[in-house]
Amino acid sequence: MKRYDLRHLKDDFYGRMGELIESDLRVGEVGIFLFEVGDFSHIQKSADYIKELGHELMNSLKFNEVDWTIVVKRLDRATIEKRRDEANRAEEETSTKTETKRLSNGKISFLYLAG
Repeated sequence: MKRYDLRHLKDDFYGRMGELIESDLRVGEVGIFLFEVGDFSHIQKSADYIKELGHELMNSLKFNEVDWTIVVKRLDRATIEKRRDEANRAEEETSTKTETKRLSNGKISFLYLAG
């Protein structure tokens, strides 16, 4: 487990956080990242960024009045790819169900499958 203080970067900590996850953490290792909240949009953006990278966000919590901590586990490439495939498949299924429901509200009901 490693701890990284990114408070000195203010609002511009995302790139450095991603760099540290990819280059300084070993696969399976956990990193604790401390950053300054500023406006609260950084909390959701940091969670979205970790998800985009494909790693596991294990926790996100308020450290003190102005700082926030997130705990991230670095995953291996195979796990990241598997999770992305699963997410894409789930998104496609949701999209198909939504399209089916929308089309079935009229007099003619049919299933539209994008292919």
